[in-house]
Order: sequence, then C-alpha cells, then structure tokens
Amino acid sequence: MSRRLLLLCYFYPPLAGGGVHRVLAWTRYLPAHGWSCTVVCAGEEDYWVTDASLVERIPADARVERVRGGSGLSALLSLRGRRGREGAGRRSGAAFGALRRLSDLFLLPDSYAGWSRRAARTALRLAREARFDAVLSSSPPDSVHLAARAVQRATGLPWAADFRDPWVPLYFRDPPTAWHMARQAALEKSVIEEAAVVLAASRTHADAVGARSGARARRVVHLPNGFEPGTAGGADPGAATGAAPAFRMAFTGTLSQMIDTEQFLDALHEVLAARPEARRRIRVRMCGPYDVHYENRAVALGFTGIVTWTGPLSHAEARRAQREADLLLLWKPHHGRTMVPGKTYEYLDSGRPILALLPAGDEAAALVARAGGAVVDPGDRAAIAAAIGARYDAWKETGRAPGTRPDWLDEFARPALAARLASVLDDLVSSPA
Repeated sequence: MSRRLLLLCYFYPPLAGGGVHRVLAWTRYLPAHGWSCTVVCAGEEDYWVTDASLVERIPADARVERVRGGSGLSALLSLRGRRGREGAGRRSGAAFGALRRLSDLFLLPDSYAGWSRRAARTALRLAREARFDAVLSSSPPDSVHLAARAVQRATGLPWAADFRDPWVPLYFRDPPTAWHMARQAALEKSVIEEAAVVLAASRTHADAVGARSGARARRVVHLPNGFEPGTAGGADPGAATGAAPAFRMAFTGTLSQMIDTEQFLDALHEVLAARPEARRRIRVRMCGPYDVHYENRAVALGFTGIVTWTGPLSHAEARRAQREADLLLLWKPHHGRTMVPGKTYEYLDSGRPILALLPAGDEAAALVARAGGAVVDPGDRAAIAAAIGARYDAWKETGRAPGTRPDWLDEFARPALAARLASVLDDLVSSPA
C-alpha cells in the first residue's frame, strides 16, 4: 500500500539553483518505493533564478501547493520587475548584502519567516484534508523547518528534517547580536530535538549534529546531495563551429558571496602574464547567476573575450558545459566548511578534470582527490596559477584529456539515494519515537 509524504521546501521548479534538484529527485523517485509526494513550496516567481525546463521533470502524480509571496528579497525583485528585463541573473552583491543584514536583524531565523508561517497554514490544511504518513522539510531556508515543526506539533505526524546546509544564520553568517545568536541556536536545537530523524547532506554536518544530540545520534542520517543521472551530454552550446582550438575552463552554479572567485581571476591573470600566447587560447565560462562585482573585476583585469559570464543556464545547458570543459572549477563560500555542493557530484559524473580551491580536510575536496582531481588551498594564489598553467601546458602538448568517471560514483546517483531515503521513511513510520 502506498504511503503519503507531506514535503515542505521553498525551492521547487520552476525555481532554480542548487537546492532544487535534491527535493525534485525525491518526488521523482520515491513513488517507486511506495511513497507518493505532496509538495508545499514557494511561488513560481519567488526567487531571482528560474529554470522553466525543470518543470518538465515534475512527475504528473505529484501534488504541488505553491505558497506565494516569498522572502523580503523576492518582494524587492517583484517591485523591480525582474521578469524579462536585460541582465536577469546579475545582481549587486552590495545591495543584496545590505538587504540580508536588515533581515538578519529583524527576521528570525531568516527573511523567509513570513513565508514559513503561510506555508505552515497551507500544510496544516492539507493534513486535515487527507491522510499523510510522514512530514519531511528540507532547508535552506531554515524557516521551512519551523513550518514542519508546527505541522508535527499539531498532527503528531513523524517528521524528518533535512539539512542541505547547516543552519544558515549560525554557520554561514554572524548573528548581529548575542541575543540573535542565542535565539538562532535555540531554534536550531528545537528542530534537531523534535524531529524524529535529521538528514544531513554532508558527513561532516551529520557527525556534528550526532555529537550534539547524544543518544539521538542514531536518528541522524547522512544522505548526500548526489547527482541526476543521464542529464549530461551533447556539444557545448557556446562553442563556435570551426573556431580555433581553445582550452576551456568552466564553473557552473551561483557565484555569490564567494571570494575565491576573485582569487581565481587574479591567479588567471598571473598565468596569462607568464604565457602571453595563452590569451588567444584560454577561455573561461562562468555559467550561472552572479554578483556583478566579479564581472567588473574580470573586466578590470583585461579578461574581456577571455572570461564569459553566461548568467542563468538551464540545468541541461550547465551539464553540457561541464562535459565539454577541459578543466572544471570548484570552490564554495569559506563559511561553508561542512558543505558539499551538488555540483561536486555532477563534475565527477562528467568525467572531466577538476581543479578545486578548497582547504585540506574539506569533505568536497576529499571527493575530488579520490577521483584524481587537483585540490589547491584557496589562499595560495601562486599554487592556483601553477595548477592552471600545468593543465594548460599539458593540453598544448597532448590535446584534450580523456574523461575518467569514477566507478564508485554510482552510489551517489539520486535514484539510489531516494531508495535509501524511502528506507529511512519506512523505518520512521514503523517506529516514529
């Protein structure tokens, strides 16, 4: 007999970004393991990045309830009339940072708090209209867990809290006051203690939560981000037919609040200064939405025509860019110590060489190193330049490097991960305490 899951998240197609694919995959693959899904999510316009092509992957039997209105940021974007204007997918990092600091001061746990209250009311209405066997919430934003907590308290349904990233206002940003710090910690603690199961996308975070929760550590499950199989292939849509051979580097994903973007650009400047002929051969594609000051930095360094900023691409286009690159670039926010970006698994699936600007001991760095990729300390500009130069020199000598996809990656395919999640949910329903 099929069981029913009430799934609360903010990001769901047509919204785009790294957080969409994990939950979308669950709605695609859980039904094969006896779980049908009803999704409570944000409205179609409630984020600055969208990908309409992802809507086609929503299964026909998934019920989707959209709670419109979004965050303070989405309200600002709505007032600006983002849709259809030139430059979508570009934003001022300074303006966004100022807005975020205001929300950190007045909205707890984050700027989605108002949306969370509306989502809780919608979810409770659905729970009264139909029978559900379990509730699952996936963050960020962390507010989504407070909505699920309200549902659990009102209905008694077993609840699984999924953390794609750690509690953002505690680990990714400094709370503005000691009171805010204590309040954020209390909210996180209540979620971890009241959820019957805590899922974590990184092993590092799962271990940290398990250590804090003591006897409840057996209810903390590491469920990696993983990748969607069969979504890479074809030619790079940005490659010019008949063009001279180029050494192509690519970064895919959102470039925001990532200072290593500038570190990479400065290292690239050193490479080109030492190899003037490389200005005609090296091409870099930054594939995804971005803060505009990174583009300004590239222009100031003389990278016009060398570094291209695509803005948002469809997921399929981003995967093709990964497949066609001679070197894939990976870095992440410095405060994201326990984060393993979803693109890490996609990069590995592409079989292309990887250069990761990550510190030693980082979980994502370990995956890259295990697959034979290069890992360089993000603060060592000379080492970054040397790694880029070495890969470029090898390309000049031997041409495009052959792809080497690791065999062990199959365990991170999302159909396999959905089967693991279904097992967790089955156990949760059988023994919710």
